Amino acid sequence: MAGLNDKDYYAILGVEKDASAKDIQKAFQQKARKLHPDINKAPDAEERFKEVSEAYAVLSDEQKRARYDAMRSGNPFAAGGAAGAPAGGYPDFGGFGGFGFPFSGMGGFGQQRRRSASAYNPSSGADVVVEVKLSREQAKNGAKVAVKFPRYEPCESCHGSGSVASDQHRACPTCGGTGYMGVDLSMFGMGQARMVCPECGGSGKVVADPCPACGGEGRTRVQSEAVVEFPPATHDGDLIRMKGRGNAGTNGGESGDLVGRAHVASERLEGRARTGFYLVGLVLPFLVLSSFSGVFSMFLLLSIVPLIMGVGMIVTDDVLHKSGLWWKRGLHMLLSGASNGLLFALISVWFSSCTQALFLGPFMYM
Repeated sequence: MAGLNDKDYYAILGVEKDASAKDIQKAFQQKARKLHPDINKAPDAEERFKEVSEAYAVLSDEQKRARYDAMRSGNPFAAGGAAGAPAGGYPDFGGFGGFGFPFSGMGGFGQQRRRSASAYNPSSGADVVVEVKLSREQAKNGAKVAVKFPRYEPCESCHGSGSVASDQHRACPTCGGTGYMGVDLSMFGMGQARMVCPECGGSGKVVADPCPACGGEGRTRVQSEAVVEFPPATHDGDLIRMKGRGNAGTNGGESGDLVGRAHVASERLEGRARTGFYLVGLVLPFLVLSSFSGVFSMFLLLSIVPLIMGVGMIVTDDVLHKSGLWWKRGLHMLLSGASNGLLFALISVWFSSCTQALFLGPFMYM
């Protein structure tokens, strides 16, 4: 997520850097109405609306604007002190959801937690899942497979803390440690609401002395290697978990795990074969029920084409080299198709029988 000084809020609002407070307010008012998702149905309208609101929250406040200008110029301390939001003075609406125009339909907007590079917010790293291809023999007898994968590892310069100073974090100077900023909505008759601070992402803390190697995140992206050991009798989809070998957490958070997932082609049912089993199962109820209803010939004509297509998709998937698990999964897919086709078959057979009775009934007594 871009930090506070990585966004050009003036360009976002479409105003000059020396724009007056009135010009900034007018620009926000125009863009907010134009970009509101209830009016603008473009896929990116909601995200652009949030961005415009964020820009206005910073530029409409003299202290925040001064700090933002200083950070953009490369001197974050020129603004002098924290520019925090007041402790009171505006209600906590938990976002803009529930308001009338122009903020209705934006549920959870103010509660969205976002992390910029300078934010101090220790969190656990995500797991890294690696798909490991195994032959039929490797799956049967077990195997050790070397894999390469991208991951985040703790920064060597700051040892994962994100800060090179002894004090790892301090109160966010943009929001004063509250994690939120006030947004003046008096122009819409709604007073003030609050939104997540773009600098600390809602944590209320920023890195005290950001590490130049990792930018304050406490981790760097690298290419790693590991050996994943699969035991004998491994099957497709089995997971091997290696503790702490996944992505490193931010600002000293715990690392996730490396997860090796077995990909055994001889056991994996996918693609054309999967569709083929389902298609065969889908038409089987039509054939069975129609044979008992006396309208077999009609349903045979309707079902023969998808039946042949389904069988063809199955037999062209190298069935001679597939394992028992592949056939078992195929049977499950066939039964799934049959359960869905049964209801349609019952309705179709009943409708066909009623139609025949309707047209042939009068001739039976002639």
